[in-house]
Amino acid sequence: MPDKNVEMWGGVECTIRRIGEGYTDQLENSGHRYRLEDLDLFAELGIKKLRYPILWEQVAPNSLDEPDWTWTDERMSRLRELGIDPIVTLLHHGSGPRYTALHRENFVPGLARFAEMVAERYPWINHYTPVNEPLTTARFSGLYGIWYPHGLDDRTFVRIQLNHIKGVKAAMQAIRKINPQAQLVQTEDLGKTQCTPGLQYQADYENNRRWLTFDLLCGRIDQNHPLWDYLRTNGATAKELNELVNDPCPPDVLGINYYITSERFLDENHEAYFGHHRVSGHERPDYADVEAVRVRLVELTGPHRLLMEAWERYQLPLAITEVHIDCTREEQMRWVKQSWEVANQLKEEGIDMRAITIWSLLGAYDWNSLLTRPGTFYESGVFDMSGGSPRPTALFKMIRSLAREGHYEHPLLLSKGWWEREERFLYHHHCPTHQTT
Repeated sequence: MPDKNVEMWGGVECTIRRIGEGYTDQLENSGHRYRLEDLDLFAELGIKKLRYPILWEQVAPNSLDEPDWTWTDERMSRLRELGIDPIVTLLHHGSGPRYTALHRENFVPGLARFAEMVAERYPWINHYTPVNEPLTTARFSGLYGIWYPHGLDDRTFVRIQLNHIKGVKAAMQAIRKINPQAQLVQTEDLGKTQCTPGLQYQADYENNRRWLTFDLLCGRIDQNHPLWDYLRTNGATAKELNELVNDPCPPDVLGINYYITSERFLDENHEAYFGHHRVSGHERPDYADVEAVRVRLVELTGPHRLLMEAWERYQLPLAITEVHIDCTREEQMRWVKQSWEVANQLKEEGIDMRAITIWSLLGAYDWNSLLTRPGTFYESGVFDMSGGSPRPTALFKMIRSLAREGHYEHPLLLSKGWWEREERFLYHHHCPTHQTT
């Protein structure tokens, strides 16, 4: 592929998530757990790097003293033979094995020890994501009660997020003792919240919070930070925040995940929205929290501006680490085209933009219910698993061409995606002004 383009990376949806006493495993759902030959199919695409799991829950479900490396040995060996560089994730929306949990004191030392074990076994691996999307997982597990430990309060949320960040730092320190070259590729969803004037306080909070993972890792949360008081009020000690300020662990690559649902719109006129996600209680009024793309008169920030905001804030290398949309093949192709063009445009503009990552190569299961209704929904990716074995879709040719040659032409790509067409609107926002800060 010509050097003027960003790289093409890939990823396998690999979430092991816990709800109550039960676990579900995306690799079981897709069957990838039992098919080594999938890696050869991925290699045909010409991708440079692959986001890939060596998950704590899978390797050491009962104890860190009894790891089972059988599966990972086979996969790492094959990736090495194929010349694909793994970006290894150790915890992917998970809560860890049963002997720990995101809010427990043993989480940080446990994750660090597991990271050290991985690095000792595979000292040639150079890229790690110890915790995928810490903020997203902390919100779903600590604030919204959806995933284990099902917290519904700010204190649980803050403790989980701080454990995540301290865990990432401790994991990278352990890994770098063995491989000083190891790089931290830190992923996070980077949405943005818009609102009616009456909900400006909530949008301000959410728009500060969206940077929480990167701000903590980069040592930016001191007494002058807008979230300092919130974090301190909800259980963070000055000592643990200052430890990150004085000894930060900045990512080597900021991995930005952008979905069509990432940008939100808040409106207290919740009767105007049907089937929306309502947030209530917490001394907050009832309001609608909906996808901004669905609301007329709301202008999306879009991936180009969001990535530029991340660059201006941190001046660190960037990659789009999840490119995926649940839609028709045609719309999936247009979504990839948008991400590819945005990333290459930013690179041309002088931003250190590294790659886009085709996420869910084998598709994904039950994300329409945030994994709460297992076995009910499948969305395909570059390969369609609905027949039981991986079948290349129209995306296959497109990704292979972009990865190998840097361009791809198809008549379907001359049309705009649904997110840019009139049909996207489900809601009419009646307020004459709304805030975008």
